[in-house]
Amino acid sequence: MSQIIYPRSPRETMDGWTYLPRYIDKIRLHLAGKLHSDYVNNFGKGFDAFWLDSAGVTHEQMIEVVKNSITDGQVCDWVRQNVKKSPVDKAAHWKEMYNRPKAGDAEAEARLRMRKEQSGMAGRDDIKTSVDYIDADEKRI
Repeated sequence: MSQIIYPRSPRETMDGWTYLPRYIDKIRLHLAGKLHSDYVNNFGKGFDAFWLDSAGVTHEQMIEVVKNSITDGQVCDWVRQNVKKSPVDKAAHWKEMYNRPKAGDAEAEARLRMRKEQSGMAGRDDIKTSVDYIDADEKRI
């Protein structure tokens, strides 16, 4: 599979949850057999897992929810009914996610530098976080 269909930006929100729309897109692409190989190894891991942990649901639950829904609104309704987190919890999730790599995490900082170099973006000083990198790599910024 060579054509990449990009999921939404990690900055997109649904029901106060940043990243959730991107995760839903990845699930829909997976279910349709169109999730590009670049995303397969990390599907349900990385930022997906970070959202799942914050929300208190499993990857398998979310796949079933998305599989049994037609619209994002139906997924949003399920999240509202089943994920009881406060706006403060949701904001903390976003702040924690957006501030990665964490200052002083040499390994994660090196990984971001390596990814920028491999993507021909080593000189992009505006890319400071993993979220910035995702948006740049997927040609949004």
